[in-house]
Amino acid sequence: AEINRWRARSGAAAPAGPDACPIVRPLESYAGLQGLNYFGGISAQNVGAHALCMHLLKMPPGARAKAHLHEAHETAIYLITGKAAMWYGPNLEHHLEMNEGEFLYIPAGVPHLPYNPGETEAV
Repeated sequence: AEINRWRARSGAAAPAGPDACPIVRPLESYAGLQGLNYFGGISAQNVGAHALCMHLLKMPPGARAKAHLHEAHETAIYLITGKAAMWYGPNLEHHLEMNEGEFLYIPAGVPHLPYNPGETEAV
């Protein structure tokens, strides 16, 4: 029931069976635990994904998330527009910067702190 309520809020199409390939339409945003607003995408909660999470995130200039990690799933990111940067690693000792059109893979269990260093919104 909880999954179905979430699907209705996010606009996800209800799967027809175990082999279904649902389409998710991110209709409304929600405040994430990391301190940013997200539009629901692919996750265990809405489509039953087992090790993948991918949401739509719009970061205003200067915005940053809290340092966090995802123990149960990997994260895939595609930067549509703007710039993004991230500190990552056990002590957040590593740093990277992304430009629009680039992909980023974050393995499960890797601590990270993403932020927008640019002067425009990052999507």
